[in-house]
Amino acid sequence: MTIENDKQFSEAVSVFQERRLPEKAKPAGYAALIDAYNLAVPLPIKLSAIGTRHKVYEEDNWHIYTPRHIPDATLEGHLVFALKYEGLDLAVLKRLFEAVPSEAIENIVKTKPTSSYARRLWFLYEWLLNRELSLPDAKTGTYAEVVDTTQQWAISGVTSTRHRVRNNLPGTRDFCPLVFRTPIIEQYIKANLSERARQTVSKLSADILARTAAFLLLKDSKSSYAIEGEAPPQNRIQRWSRAIGEAGRRPLDLDELLRLQRIVIGDSRFIKLGLRQEGGFVGEHEHGSRLPLPEHISAKSEDLPELVQGMLDFDRRFSGELDAVLAAAMLAFGFVYVHPFEDGNGRLHRYLIHHTLAQRGFSPAGFVFPVSAAILERIDDYRTVLESYSKRLLPLIEWEPTEKMNVHVLNDTGDFTAISMQRPMWNFYMPALKKPLKLIYPRKPTS
Repeated sequence: MTIENDKQFSEAVSVFQERRLPEKAKPAGYAALIDAYNLAVPLPIKLSAIGTRHKVYEEDNWHIYTPRHIPDATLEGHLVFALKYEGLDLAVLKRLFEAVPSEAIENIVKTKPTSSYARRLWFLYEWLLNRELSLPDAKTGTYAEVVDTTQQWAISGVTSTRHRVRNNLPGTRDFCPLVFRTPIIEQYIKANLSERARQTVSKLSADILARTAAFLLLKDSKSSYAIEGEAPPQNRIQRWSRAIGEAGRRPLDLDELLRLQRIVIGDSRFIKLGLRQEGGFVGEHEHGSRLPLPEHISAKSEDLPELVQGMLDFDRRFSGELDAVLAAAMLAFGFVYVHPFEDGNGRLHRYLIHHTLAQRGFSPAGFVFPVSAAILERIDDYRTVLESYSKRLLPLIEWEPTEKMNVHVLNDTGDFTAISMQRPMWNFYMPALKKPLKLIYPRKPTS
């Protein structure tokens, strides 16, 4: 028995890990690998399976393929299927590479040294695990892109001569979110919202422009606090409004994030500023016992320096090559899932949207899109987007309550935020940014 065949892949099933299939079918690609190697990872939103009919279709977050698409029942077969039809799921790939003998990946490359799929897997293995396989540098084979840009958004990248691939991943090992191309994203990018906003602003007189800009800043600041259920004094709202108005003018670093946190919090007597030194969660406490009832568990405090640095690197080195709205969503949602601070994370994550849009010139000069106001109007959709990932992640986190009734995470969870963010957030933010265009000049401002 070869190394690739040392696992038993599932036959046709009607239910896969509590998710019903639209018909009895064989799990394929990532689903098959997760099942065969018992990988503890958030399930991809969309999974693939091989049906019995000669019809490819999607239903209930399953992509059902025909019998002619069936991969070989081997590690290589399902890996190639995943790369070909499902794109990159870096969290699944990393956990898989940790679970299989390194010789299994080496054999795939040795058997098919010119295969673009083999060389992409080789690169991903070494990049994700930060260690080299016992293979000589590739000498033949057409250079292949690590990220298939017909499936997911990527950057121009740099060449890896060892693997004869182009590393176009939009991030580092510490933070590398990938966005699937979808019709709705393509639609909104083609709509050119930035140019439409500039055209709208150009029609306003200087006086109306100034008053409208002030109105939008204040509206966004108030809405950002309202999302968190807070009604702070007017001076704090005004201070945060001024900070939003300056978004994009300074490069992001940890000191800048700490400065913004101080502005958001105001009175820091009861909040320890800076990166969390303990666990964190979003949720409630059980009545009586006060035990935590988490809806979302934040990144472990010991992982925060690397995760935050990964986001800062993304902002400086990678976001400039991506569509501005996609880059804003990537950075902001990464921040809110990591939850690096004890308090202020929600408002800072929305600030990061303003930062990216302003830095990239997406927002008209002197204006901000009232993103928080748009989110507040669609607060249920916003929470659904956040929960769509947290619900898949929570069952994988092992934790225990602390004496302070916080949570202490027991297992390794760093990869779940660094490299496994997925689709729903982008499909929320594209429409959410269209609505603010109507708010740029909602009515004649009152004097």
